[in-house]
Amino acid sequence: MAVEAAAVVLVPLSLLFFISGLVVNLLQATCFVLVRPLSKSTYRRINRFVAELLWLELVWLVDWWASVKIKLFTDKETLRLMGTEHALVVSNHRSDIDWLVGWILAQRSGCLGSTLAVMKKSSKVLPVIGWSMWFSEYLFLERSWAKDESTLKAGLQNLKDFPLPFWLALFVEGTRFTQAKLLAAQEYAVSAGLPVPKNTLIPRTKGFVAAVNHMRSFVPAIYEFTVAIPKTSPPPTLLRLFKGKPSVVHVHLKRHLMKDLPEEDDAVAQWCKDRFVEKDALLDKHIAEDTFSDQELQDIGRPLKSLVVVVSWTFLVVFGAIRLLRQSSFMSSWKGLAVSGVSLAVVTILMHILITFSQSERSTPAKISPGKSKSRSPSPEMDGKKDS
Repeated sequence: MAVEAAAVVLVPLSLLFFISGLVVNLLQATCFVLVRPLSKSTYRRINRFVAELLWLELVWLVDWWASVKIKLFTDKETLRLMGTEHALVVSNHRSDIDWLVGWILAQRSGCLGSTLAVMKKSSKVLPVIGWSMWFSEYLFLERSWAKDESTLKAGLQNLKDFPLPFWLALFVEGTRFTQAKLLAAQEYAVSAGLPVPKNTLIPRTKGFVAAVNHMRSFVPAIYEFTVAIPKTSPPPTLLRLFKGKPSVVHVHLKRHLMKDLPEEDDAVAQWCKDRFVEKDALLDKHIAEDTFSDQELQDIGRPLKSLVVVVSWTFLVVFGAIRLLRQSSFMSSWKGLAVSGVSLAVVTILMHILITFSQSERSTPAKISPGKSKSRSPSPEMDGKKDS
């Protein structure tokens, strides 16, 4: 019964997302071919609006369908500046939907359509969402710094003339937090004489150093997010969202000026490591108090925009389907029914893949080989990138 109930919810929402998403992909592809060769700036402005029509459906899923509460703890000046400047966003990777939490905050700040992230390469083949990210200039990397260094540097430099305020998210832990990965990080920390983490993984600093070096001339700030789940709330997952089950997520935001970071690569890497030591202590305090008491809770509201977009998409898709059925006898034939059945199955499978792809336990595990000495544990000095 639970599977049937989930299917009743998943199938229509999946259909709406994939049909509207293909429309968005088509619009993005058209603009990419016709507009971008003439004006990259104009293409980016148009794409920001078009991409937001898709991203807002997922914002609606969080805000209105599942009623997940995102509580932001920061100072009023940082809240005022959000969405008015370029920013490099650095966060711990605590839950399966941290990327969506970032989108919620970007949407509240008015820059959802120009929010970017450093992603693993396989993400761009995800139907609809991955394709839309590719058109939106997300940075897709492999898990080899030798291969990724030039790609990352070129992608970062390409953002220098971005015409609108953007956020670039970089998950420097390189993967999502799980207990197994924490144990591996603790083992490495002991062997290397580093502070032993309890609530985060050890940051992989090569990607962060490259980002700072190539963006410090045109990105004024680093937004340091610390994501935590209160004790009274179940961890949010994409499957819980589709089932309409609420959660609560706390986000601590601290703004750092890019100009205040050191110039030397080693010092920049150490700066990143120091922030994660502080973040680990901050999460310890959150566990004890169930809140971020050092910052003020800000009211970020729940705008109607995502609800209006989803209602509009629903009307357009339903209206188009009705017109198609009235003008065509396709659905009255066995071939039409067969095609419809296969289409429903494909959409359901694709949504299942998306949900599975987002799960932290499915992300790349820490590579600790049993029986090897601690001194041979893998170094975290790899490029940090989003593992979802």
